[in-house]
Amino acid sequence: MGNAKPAVGVIGLGAMGMGVAQSLLRAGFHTHACDLRADALDRFAAEGGKPAASPAALAGACDVVVVLVVNAEQTETALFGEHGAAQALRPGSGLIMSVTVPPDYAEALGTRLAERGILMLDAPVSGGAAKAAAGQMTIMASGSAGAFEKCQAVLDAIAHKVYRLGDRPGQGSKVKMVNQLLAGVHIAAAAEAMALGIRAGVDPGVLYEVISNSAGASWMFQNRVPHILAGDYTPLSAVNIFVKDLGIVLDSAKRMTFPLPLTAAAHQMYLATSAAGHGAEDDSSVIKMFQALTGIPLPKAGG
Repeated sequence: MGNAKPAVGVIGLGAMGMGVAQSLLRAGFHTHACDLRADALDRFAAEGGKPAASPAALAGACDVVVVLVVNAEQTETALFGEHGAAQALRPGSGLIMSVTVPPDYAEALGTRLAERGILMLDAPVSGGAAKAAAGQMTIMASGSAGAFEKCQAVLDAIAHKVYRLGDRPGQGSKVKMVNQLLAGVHIAAAAEAMALGIRAGVDPGVLYEVISNSAGASWMFQNRVPHILAGDYTPLSAVNIFVKDLGIVLDSAKRMTFPLPLTAAAHQMYLATSAAGHGAEDDSSVIKMFQALTGIPLPKAGG
């Protein structure tokens, strides 16, 4: 490869995938992408990217592919479905699998791709849409030395921190599983705390300011509560993402016979919020579960 930058493909132009594609374009990579949504592809093309008709068409033109779809099922379709990328990737190509999936799926996927000569990194990401767009994500990666070498230039363009967690796929997903446990519980706890404060008659804006400068603060509290204060539940990360991710955590822990009482309680909160019709909204709308139960007034958009 020398000093030349590899052609890179991004499968999935959601909140994180679009940011990754933008970071790659900004870094000067020849960047291809595919997505089921025409509007996402149009936006990508307007910024100088090369839309692809299918994962296979993208993979045939790329040296490294980043997969940023929603779940294991979508990953399976993108790689092994009709017009899937795996059939078109050349031996020696790199694949950065950045989807939150069960660790055992990541391990098995690494083996399947290795049989095709494809160098896979199990590389879940964290940081949200803003850090993805800025090329400042945190990546929890595991895979062979050869996979890291193949993908290093891409990782440098899209991440601020890359943690090398082992030489086999699976470890990255295990660390992401723990991260999602904390993220999901923290958002649920922030919603519960704000709901209690509102019920007690505390001004929610003042409450946010005080807690943000006190020991009870968390990154998720400071990041998500402003959505509640603005009455804006436009999804940056949806409720249904945590229905899925905490489900992965609980299923994995069950196989280890490991109790997770806080995770289970938070998962039920997201499930209840989704069942009430808010699953596609921002995950901060988990506070609406308390509104439904207690009738608390929540801030309104533009209010």
